[in-house]
Amino acid sequence: MPESLRAALLEERARVVRRLDGLAADFEETVAASRDSNADDEHDPEGHTIAFERSQVTSLSRRLEQHLAEVDAALARLAVGTYGVCQGCGEPIDPARLEARPAARECIACASRRR
Repeated sequence: MPESLRAALLEERARVVRRLDGLAADFEETVAASRDSNADDEHDPEGHTIAFERSQVTSLSRRLEQHLAEVDAALARLAVGTYGVCQGCGEPIDPARLEARPAARECIACASRRR
C-alpha cells in the first residue's frame, strides 16, 4: 500500500508542477502582450485589465506552490513512516480522506476544528 500512496503523491506532484509551468507561460505571455501594446487596458470595455490578468495568474500560482509544498511534506511523512497519522490528534487518518486529499495532514475532526 505505501508504494501506491507514493505513486499517487508523485502523480499529484507532477500534475501541480505541470500546472505551475503552464501558469508561468501564461504570465510571460500576458507580460509580453502588455509590452507590445500601447492600449489603455484600464479603460478597455472589451475585457479585463492586464493587471487583473497578472493578479489572477499570480494568485493561482501561489495556491499551487502551497499545494506543492503540502504534497512534498506528505512525501516526507511517507518516507519516515508518519504518513496517514493525524498531526493534530495522532490517530490514523481515514483512508477515504487520504484518497480524496492525498496530502492531508489531519483527520477530518482536527481539520474542522482548525477552521
